[in-house]
Amino acid sequence: MIQKKPSPPIIKRKRKKILGDSSRVITRLHLPDGAHRISKIIQRIVDLPDTIAKYLLAQIMFDFSDRHRDIRRVFERHLNEVKDYVPRDTVLSETKRSLIGAYFTMEYSIESAALFNPSIVPHPDQSHLDKGSLRFIMSLRATGEGHVSSIVFRSGVLDSHNTFLLNPTSDYVETPDLQLNPVYDRHLFRLKLNEMVAGNEVTGHLLNQLPENFSYYGLKNKIEALRTNPVFPVPHQNETFEFMYWLANSNYEINFRPDYRISERVIFPVSENESKGIEDARFVQFFDDNGEVTYYATSTAYNGWKILPQLIETKDFIKFNILTLNGQAAQNKGMALFPHKIDERYVMLSRQDGENNHIMFSDNIHFWQESKIILEPTRPWEFFQIGNCGSPLETDEGWIVLTHGVGPMRQYCIGAMLLDLKNPAKIIARLEEPLLEPHEEEREGYVPNVIYTCGAIIHNNELVIPYAMSDIMSGIATVRVSELINCMRPVA
Repeated sequence: MIQKKPSPPIIKRKRKKILGDSSRVITRLHLPDGAHRISKIIQRIVDLPDTIAKYLLAQIMFDFSDRHRDIRRVFERHLNEVKDYVPRDTVLSETKRSLIGAYFTMEYSIESAALFNPSIVPHPDQSHLDKGSLRFIMSLRATGEGHVSSIVFRSGVLDSHNTFLLNPTSDYVETPDLQLNPVYDRHLFRLKLNEMVAGNEVTGHLLNQLPENFSYYGLKNKIEALRTNPVFPVPHQNETFEFMYWLANSNYEINFRPDYRISERVIFPVSENESKGIEDARFVQFFDDNGEVTYYATSTAYNGWKILPQLIETKDFIKFNILTLNGQAAQNKGMALFPHKIDERYVMLSRQDGENNHIMFSDNIHFWQESKIILEPTRPWEFFQIGNCGSPLETDEGWIVLTHGVGPMRQYCIGAMLLDLKNPAKIIARLEEPLLEPHEEEREGYVPNVIYTCGAIIHNNELVIPYAMSDIMSGIATVRVSELINCMRPVA
């Protein structure tokens, strides 16, 4: 029974802060501005006397081998990226192979600028825990040089008293192996091209030559064959090829090594549409009709001028599928998937217009065509815009949805509302005032006056909220679920 109470819910902030660590670095391919310089750099290395080459490599290994688990493997991978520039008939020693790889490698400190916008879900492995404890995985948005965003992970345990115990963070951090040959559904690929207003006689010609499920290299072979023997005007063909490659490269698979700790895994941008970052992943533990669990996350790919909504899919946080979200309603930021179907349909919260809270229903998790507004800004602390703060949480009384509101001086606060269990487009109740607003010590950072989360969890009858402080670090807050709901005001 929902009752109005004059006093706001009591929310407790934990002392624990989750900070970025600038010593956690990944390796990245490092190419000069002009491709013509690659050959010059390689030639300089080839011309080195063997004794000097050995000395240089020994120094590099001394300085960097303890910063990465297998630095020689990285050098070999980056050598393969520039192997076509190696002079013909040149036989490279193992030393110079590694040295060339080293010159085309750079370190990138993924968390040097900030660690923020967390979401939290139950860990797939709940074995060997004390009674009343829950193992969790937390995702966070990490930013480094150039404010490029990636997804990093932490793990830990909430005990029976909801004490927040983070596992030690590894000194190492690894990017995954990229699977460049995923399988594409021809029908879905065609629909997405049409949605991008890129479908034409060229795409039709190519797709009609491909099977219902085709590979990246199958598509590439057909494109290059048409490039070699043009059927349509060449400029038109080339423009279409760019669209098709752009779409294909936006859907990929990545694999981490299962023996590495979860804090060592980072999902770093790999495709052109992600070149400026992967932002604000909202993870949810999703239960299918047969009880099977899949973890999904909605996120935003950003290339500096355009955003692209994406869906991340995993069952074990080792293998991930990254896919584009499609349809007229798959727009803007802040999509949040419900943890199971309702009336045999997928349900998602969104913010289509950058101002209001929307809800969407779909028979296909990859396609979202329509949305409708369920909440507009009505309180002074949210007059500028409102949105969701992660996937809804199911209770006997209804779906708890954390919201964010933007008010004067661009201050972000976190609120809450309650949706009907069977009809989530209906708001039952909501808080009149913010649940969380920036305290004095939380206001300073990269983006001042911002409190934000991408997903909470319910454990031992408490709502556990990891939240970001001014886009620079994160903390934890808790509130009793019953108290939160009782403090909401019923909506007529």
